Amino acid sequence: MRVRVEGTVQGVGFRPYVYRVAGRLGLDGFVLNDAHGVLVEVEGRPEVVEQFTEQLWAEAPPLAKIERVSVAPCEPTGAAGFTIRASPRDGVPDAPVTPDSATCADCLAELLDPADRRFRYPFTNCTNCGPRFTIVRGIPYDRPFTTMSGFTMCARCQAEYDDPGDRRFHAQPNACPECGPSVTLVDADGSAVARDGAVARGGAAAGAAPDAVSAAAIALNAGAILALKGIGGFHLACRADDEDAVARLRARKHREDKPFAVMPPDLETARTLVEIVDAASERCLLGPERPIVLAPRRAGAPVAAAVAPGSPELGVMLPYSPLHHLLLADAGTTLVMTSGNVSDEPIAYGDEDARARLAGIADLFLLHDRPIQTRTDDSVVRVVAGRTTFLRRSRGYVPGSIALPGGTTRPVLGCGAELKSTFCLAKGERAWVGHHIGDLKNYETLRSFQDGVEHFERLFAVAPEVIAHDLHPEYLSTKYASERQEREGVELVAVQHHHAHLAACLAEHGWAGPALGAIFDGTGYGEDGTVWGGELLLGDLGSFRRVGMLMPVRLPGGERAIRQPWRMACAWLTIAGDAPPALPRALQGRVPERTWEQVAELARTGVASPLTTSMGRLFDGVAALCGLRPEVSYEGQAAIELEAACEETSLAPYPLPLEGGGFEGGGFEGGGELLVLDPRPTIAAVAADIESGASVGSVATRFHAAVAGATVAACARAAAEHGVERVVLSGGVFQNRRLLSETAAGLAAAGLQVLIPERLPCNDGGIAYGQVAVAAWRMAHS
Repeated sequence: MRVRVEGTVQGVGFRPYVYRVAGRLGLDGFVLNDAHGVLVEVEGRPEVVEQFTEQLWAEAPPLAKIERVSVAPCEPTGAAGFTIRASPRDGVPDAPVTPDSATCADCLAELLDPADRRFRYPFTNCTNCGPRFTIVRGIPYDRPFTTMSGFTMCARCQAEYDDPGDRRFHAQPNACPECGPSVTLVDADGSAVARDGAVARGGAAAGAAPDAVSAAAIALNAGAILALKGIGGFHLACRADDEDAVARLRARKHREDKPFAVMPPDLETARTLVEIVDAASERCLLGPERPIVLAPRRAGAPVAAAVAPGSPELGVMLPYSPLHHLLLADAGTTLVMTSGNVSDEPIAYGDEDARARLAGIADLFLLHDRPIQTRTDDSVVRVVAGRTTFLRRSRGYVPGSIALPGGTTRPVLGCGAELKSTFCLAKGERAWVGHHIGDLKNYETLRSFQDGVEHFERLFAVAPEVIAHDLHPEYLSTKYASERQEREGVELVAVQHHHAHLAACLAEHGWAGPALGAIFDGTGYGEDGTVWGGELLLGDLGSFRRVGMLMPVRLPGGERAIRQPWRMACAWLTIAGDAPPALPRALQGRVPERTWEQVAELARTGVASPLTTSMGRLFDGVAALCGLRPEVSYEGQAAIELEAACEETSLAPYPLPLEGGGFEGGGFEGGGELLVLDPRPTIAAVAADIESGASVGSVATRFHAAVAGATVAACARAAAEHGVERVVLSGGVFQNRRLLSETAAGLAAAGLQVLIPERLPCNDGGIAYGQVAVAAWRMAHS
């Protein structure tokens, strides 16, 4: 029989597994990797061959994800024995590439065993763990197509690689201290401090450290900031409990308030930092993907206040490479482990680039000589009501493919939006969503985006004939699509931002529609040229229509209102009352009174103040009214701190009425048949409570309840009117745990099926996949 196995079956020990199963059953034949997955031919008695095909599913290696097994008869060749054949170099590749995987228990035991030849070797791996995506240059996944091609295995490593009974049988990154990569600790000038197991230059900066890693740990404990070359790029590390070191890292990195992730040495230490209250959170922390897991911070958690100011959560991830395990064990404490970049730039992943860009931040650099092919940030997840939701999907999950319902008749590229940029390539029934790139606002990030697209196109042999993009004409992703059309003659498909959010969630769940979508975010270019962001959409993968929205308000000063939420407080107060609003007490001394009056006039007249229906800007305005955050230093900060201020108990919601069949007021007219969520009474009540001395916690709690309740009421009404039973909750505002939980629970109680993004972020990190789903549907139905 000829057996074709498709899925994530390369680089995970699948061929050795097949070899062992065939040997145990006494079958003859061969197995090999090719451009499509794994191909097997087996010869033997019919009943034994049938047993072989059944066992392929039963005991597959832990990192394997079998999608399909196809079996067909073929002529026996009379082969003697069973062999692993070399991979052919022909064919168009479409086999999935395995994501990077955390160090397995067997390799960790060897790493910490003084009697083992890989004791303290920072690049220990086997077929069950180690780097994959970040080192692969092409497929089939064999050593010559990885960044390990420059390292020749020693005799002992080669013997392991050739032994079918060894777990390193055909482990492509296999290496040891004799033949593999090595670590060097250098100072900011590039001078070696420690390398190859010995301290250089008398070890002035390293004390009595025996090697580069322990020298780095000694420096960290003395207050140093370390740039660490990891799996997919550089981290910046310091002691998490050292207030001075964390403050210096913030100042040097130009990251004023955004929380840092921390890396404790083990799960037990993690439990002293955050509340791990469910099995899903523990699975995320311990899984082979090793994402950053956002979880409620424990009272008295031993970390500096500057690690996550204003946040009730900590982002925690456990060590996922041997180098991390060694460094954490040697340091004996929890470390800050944040992206190796200056804010708004891509992470550094090449040695020279890192030393150039991070020299003003890091005191020391822990380097190694295994090249990184693709820079990849850490993934970020949060567990809500037992379901894992992504805030950032990257290392550990990318480039795992996602099914595309109905497939695509032509290869497609989705360019995404601007914030939290990703891209998506698709052909046939499979889509590959790229790693997190960052905010696409400068040349460095655009170059990283272009490099990522080119690498995926080579890796999966996708030559896009159709490119889907956002409606916004000034996004760099839109301009990139236009440039490719001019250069290559590809077809362009424009997809409205919020429709892409809706379509991404529908496609992920294998549902073409129709469905209702409550899509709440900060900014999206609307079909009418205004700034959308609080939308009720009725649609499917191919089309949509707007059936509801948040009441429009002015964005005084345009984008300045995004950075200065007090402007949104002023705008909402302007349309909520009959007279120009007075400067609220919570903002006195923080906003000049004359400036407040000028902004109120902008909001009243509409000069330099475009309309927006953004739910994100409503949260900003309320946070400013509460005095929490008049200005922000990173996207979403005001809303995050407003959620953090909520009380544990439930309180009666503020009024947030629905207006049907259009509305009038606040200088705006129309709306047609749209349902309109009118937060003017909400704003008036919030302002009155704050002025009368109500606690910020009670105000924040009642406001969240108001938005959740109004959303449930609007969705239930629209779903009944239009005869749908499914409601999608998506958009960056639904990263808010409290809002998502209360809204989902209310919709379920109303008898509606709730869909939320689970394999992709609800923020703009899922937009590219949604664009591809829309383009594919339109091609199939044109």
